Amino acid sequence: MLNLDFHASGRHFLQIPGPSPVPDRILRAMSLPTIDHRGPEFGALGRELLSKVRQVFKTEGPVVIYPASGTGAWEAALTNTLSPGDQVLMYETGHFATLWQKMARRLGLEPEFLSLPGDEGWRLGVQAEMIEARLKEDREHAIKAVCVVHNETSTGVTSDIAAVRRAIDAAGHPALLMVDTISGLASADYRHDEWGVDVTISGSQKGLMLPPGISFNAVSDKALSASRQAKLPKSFWAWDEIVEANKTGYWPYTPNTNLLYGLNEALDMLLGEGLDHVFARHQRWAAGVRTAVEAWGLEIQCRDPKVYSPVLTGVIMPEGVDADEVRRLIYERFDLSLGMGLGKAKGRMFRIGHLGDCNDLTLIATLGGCEAGMKLTGVPLKGSGVLAALEYFANHPLDTDR
Repeated sequence: MLNLDFHASGRHFLQIPGPSPVPDRILRAMSLPTIDHRGPEFGALGRELLSKVRQVFKTEGPVVIYPASGTGAWEAALTNTLSPGDQVLMYETGHFATLWQKMARRLGLEPEFLSLPGDEGWRLGVQAEMIEARLKEDREHAIKAVCVVHNETSTGVTSDIAAVRRAIDAAGHPALLMVDTISGLASADYRHDEWGVDVTISGSQKGLMLPPGISFNAVSDKALSASRQAKLPKSFWAWDEIVEANKTGYWPYTPNTNLLYGLNEALDMLLGEGLDHVFARHQRWAAGVRTAVEAWGLEIQCRDPKVYSPVLTGVIMPEGVDADEVRRLIYERFDLSLGMGLGKAKGRMFRIGHLGDCNDLTLIATLGGCEAGMKLTGVPLKGSGVLAALEYFANHPLDTDR
């Protein structure tokens, strides 16, 4: 029998970059009795949360909600807009960009994967000039979409999406712009309409502070128009029936009612705090964690300070140190979960999540577990990251902190 009581006394520290801890307020909302998904109360709930969720995506257009993971929303974005054999330009920023490219190929598309030499692409953001140059070569406009990851969860890099939009426009190319902000939404500034994104993909288990199980497509008019001509097979993922049913607050199938309760509560929390304040506290937490890494004398996975992620920080271990062994000891000794290195970074780094339901003391405890674990595994440290972060947080309060 599975033993679910495997954590030590006290709170488990879930400091992976998603799923993130779920606040008690959201858990309480999810515990409400399930209602009839065809009844009037559900229609009112649907209309309310569909209005609120557009504010988080910063769009006036429809946001399609699926009872699925972010992977499902990837597939929905591609199948609703493209046809078999279509060429797609994708950019390698890390593990999740790579998985999305793999999906495109399995769906019968022809993805072209732009990348920098070696592992450089996994340490820097999207190079918009490379996209512009490639699109200028495509004089026949064979490329139908450009797909990029906003916040690459595997590396701790947040790319400049507005620059990608400018690159597409500078090339005079009609390709759709699709953006994965599964880990960026509600933690890093994101502007679907202003940045000219055609399809935005996201999920519930990161900045929205929900359990996994909800995913999203925010959709432009151009993408909706493309969906009417797209020939890739889809049924469950099809936008048309969902958008039509959403006009009255309903879905064409059984939605995940209790997760939608939680989503509605999460939206109230985020919009009540104000998105600008949400983004500012994430930036501050990230800066405090990076201060700790620098004090340890270790290297950060992201090499460009202009695109440091506010969601997570990747910490590279010294040569010869197995990052997974460090993570294992930290988990077993301190009941602290850290993100593992993925793909090309496996065994070389661990990832500290600093997003969602978090605060200064959460991160100080997290850094304390990391510091103690690294000392126990023999990682040479220059100084105390905990003390450095304490000093940073004390000297850099948010404007609204009292």
